[in-house]
Amino acid sequence: MRYGMPKARAGQVIGLLGGSFDPPHTGHLHISREALRRFGLDRVWWLVSPGNPLKDHGPAPLETRMAACRDLVTHPRITVSDIEAQLGTRYTAQTLRALQARYPGVHFVWLMGADNLAQFDQWQDWHDIMGRVPVGVLARPGQRISARMSKAARVYGHARLRGKRAVMLGRAMPPAWAFVNVPMLDISSTRLRARGAWRQSEKP
Repeated sequence: MRYGMPKARAGQVIGLLGGSFDPPHTGHLHISREALRRFGLDRVWWLVSPGNPLKDHGPAPLETRMAACRDLVTHPRITVSDIEAQLGTRYTAQTLRALQARYPGVHFVWLMGADNLAQFDQWQDWHDIMGRVPVGVLARPGQRISARMSKAARVYGHARLRGKRAVMLGRAMPPAWAFVNVPMLDISSTRLRARGAWRQSEKP
């Protein structure tokens, strides 16, 4: 099944939450709602990826994950999308370039958990990502210190918006990023899979 590309108009601030969502859970919803409020976003798009280049094992089929996401999401400002599959992009930097070309005038913000910031320097073209869009980081349990000490945090320390300035992130000129501490739900896709709460497919 093919899903249409999300609608957006010039001037809107759209947060992008990428991941395998294998499976999606209430923690994803929680950080999406917090991002809307803390970073001054108009909407959040979930980018359900075909696969994660940093993981050795493939996720459940995209159709299965998309259906689970759509069953979970009822918030009117959160949209579930298979954008990367439609665009044929594999890495975040490629996706951002394609989205900016397709949606001129839209302000995109890349969203991630603090655990992702800790390994951000391993991402393909991570400097290009930082120079292309603002990045909003939301703290997750046990990851605050490692994220703040990460290479990305050190290299781009000058570009961090602190405290209440985080709400201006969506309209900031990159490089710009903000790190916010939020009450987090201690739940993860890995834990749900380990409990047998989600069926994994074999790697294609």
